[in-house]
Amino acid sequence: MKGVVLAGGLGSRLYPLTKVTNKHLLPVFDKPMIYYPIQCLVNAGITDILIVTGGNSAGHFLQLLGNGADFGLQDVSYTYQQGEGGIADALRLAKHFADGEKICVVLGDNIIEKNISRAVKDFERQERGAKILLKKVEDPHRFGVATVDRNGRVTKIVEKPKQPETDLAVIGIYLYDARVFDFIEKLSPSERGELEITDVNNFYVKDGTLTSDVLDGWWTDAGTFESLYRASTMVREGGANRMDD
Repeated sequence: MKGVVLAGGLGSRLYPLTKVTNKHLLPVFDKPMIYYPIQCLVNAGITDILIVTGGNSAGHFLQLLGNGADFGLQDVSYTYQQGEGGIADALRLAKHFADGEKICVVLGDNIIEKNISRAVKDFERQERGAKILLKKVEDPHRFGVATVDRNGRVTKIVEKPKQPETDLAVIGIYLYDARVFDFIEKLSPSERGELEITDVNNFYVKDGTLTSDVLDGWWTDAGTFESLYRASTMVREGGANRMDD
């Protein structure tokens, strides 16, 4: 299985910090933000990794990460997203890298306490379809919310519902088979002009092949000042995908 870290966008919610660099290169406690999703993949045994970046500071990723030797990797691949077309638009750029294999996609500002090894192993055994990682939250109306049957199969995803059916938020870790790129090609831009990853996931819901796992430990993104501070505090107090694990 191959890994994809989506680290594009302009990071406008973290301006003016992002005036001089990509938000995924900002520090989360003692390491750059991008280190955490890469380590998430490495801890799950995924060592063939593509970084999708964008904006005016894309070259900084190469300066920082090089060939991935700091993570025990032999190489890291890179590609560039023009503008802000949404998560699914960024993922589309990984088609040639995936080359028909299953992929694990991690958003570049997602930070978790533990690891996703169990979910990755389960998905390797899953014949077709996709798997998403979920987390119980106190404010599900802020997220995409999943309804799941007793077998862990997702029956519905609603984006930022006013009256959520469950407290299971869809976090930024997704596992897909090769059909994901066919589904992306069928998408139309949303009202905000982006190709939405929720729409991709709902193709798999309709297909009856979207499974889920509930993540162990804490999870946060780091895309706003509040969540960036929270992420740094949580890493400092409890650790997250440490490189020395």
